[in-house]
Amino acid sequence: MSPPPAGPPLPAWATFIASATAACTAEIATLPLDTAKVRLQLQAKGAVTPKYRGLIGTTLTVAREEGPKALWSGLEPGLHRQVLYGGLRIGLYEPVKRIFMGSANADQPAPLPIKIAAGMTTGALAILVASPTDLVKVRMQSEGKLPEGTPKRYPSATKAYGIIVKEEGLAGLWKGVGPNVARNAIINAAELASYDQIKQTLLEMKVVDDNVYCHILSGLGAGFFAVICGSPVDVVKSRMMGDAQGQYKGVLDCFAKTLKNDGMGAFYSGFLPNFARLGSWNIAMFLTLEQVKKAMYPVVVGDK
Repeated sequence: MSPPPAGPPLPAWATFIASATAACTAEIATLPLDTAKVRLQLQAKGAVTPKYRGLIGTTLTVAREEGPKALWSGLEPGLHRQVLYGGLRIGLYEPVKRIFMGSANADQPAPLPIKIAAGMTTGALAILVASPTDLVKVRMQSEGKLPEGTPKRYPSATKAYGIIVKEEGLAGLWKGVGPNVARNAIINAAELASYDQIKQTLLEMKVVDDNVYCHILSGLGAGFFAVICGSPVDVVKSRMMGDAQGQYKGVLDCFAKTLKNDGMGAFYSGFLPNFARLGSWNIAMFLTLEQVKKAMYPVVVGDK
């Protein structure tokens, strides 16, 4: 996450490009797992014969009933989201962290609370901009297989934005923005701060060098902490964004109804696919990010 010790950081525009590239690469590689996670979260826990069972079972069911292409349902808005959200939350992390540290401490490693605060700040700001893309992605992922001859409600991401505005108003694009901000602030802080801290610790203890193995271990740890911290708000977010019928009146209502109808375990519904998704997503993203930044540095900054 950090620039070379002897050189200045990448400029903000270059960091944004590297971050968006890394986020989009990870999105493409792991979207089938995210589709499985969303289907499991939206499935009522009390169902007598649940349609979806586990990560592998859900993936196979979707592929068998709807075709393998359905596993990448929501890819278009997913990439829209990652360019905006991924580029901003990751790209702004280092600059915001430096602001919180202050110029007097710029050369010192940031303490963990500063890293967490920077992650929460950039996660919240980024998702306020990108929340409509998240909404469209969830709606397209949750649509499922339709009877033969029935047209899809959202034929494409571009048309989905217009359909939602027409049916639910402009504010409808920010439906569920409350839990979405909470979810992404928490998960972003967990991901970026834990990756930063784990990587720093591994390097200080000389367990590994700053290489692919370091990035894999740090990325896997980041995914684990993100799931532990973010699963409850992630479930509420998915249910509210998938609620086109107005079943939930707000965040607290969704939380209360989920707890009453499905129990506390529902907030960790799809935990394993969520961890598989976020663990693999973080590994792919951070590996790509580190390599793209490494390649860009001599071109953009030069030997300074």
